[in-house]
Amino acid sequence: MAYLQTLSKSFPGWVLFCCCCCLPLLLTSSLPLKGVSTAHHACKLRKINFQQAYIRNRTYTLAKMASASDKDTDNRLIGQHLYVNIKENNRCYLMKRIVEIVVKDVLLTEVKNKYPYVEEVAQFLASLTSELSRCKFSGNKEHIEKNLEQMKNKMEQLGENGKTKAIGELDLLFDYTENACTDAPKKGGNKKKN
Repeated sequence: MAYLQTLSKSFPGWVLFCCCCCLPLLLTSSLPLKGVSTAHHACKLRKINFQQAYIRNRTYTLAKMASASDKDTDNRLIGQHLYVNIKENNRCYLMKRIVEIVVKDVLLTEVKNKYPYVEEVAQFLASLTSELSRCKFSGNKEHIEKNLEQMKNKMEQLGENGKTKAIGELDLLFDYTENACTDAPKKGGNKKKN
């Protein structure tokens, strides 16, 4: 108490008190600062999600198995074409939406009985979209919706092979989502035969 009385009599003491006690509280506050967007942070995943060797191996093995059954080398569902007219800050949102489509329309259908590891990979991908639940687009959504619609249409046109192709490209989906949604340095991946 005597210390506070001494502090109250000296201006430098108050400055020291505020710097030591009040400033750290303000800096660690969980409230967003006015004018600062939190959407960008909602569109980020931890790199550790993608460093689990077990799930990476399961995803890549599943993709390789399905890819062997895919005779269509002319079409690609997952690739750089998805990013046409999409700003970099919206790529994670786009990948979140693609993952949701692949899980719902492909992995959780009858194909889960056709390939091993489908349920594990679907569960992992669903956990990523859950983590990205607050990830929103910024700006115009028109190009995102157009690119998603083109991908869905292509998958439908390919019929049953569209699902096979989507599973065969799970490795690409994994890599593109990692690159779009983490801050980690990008790997030299995203390469696959045509």
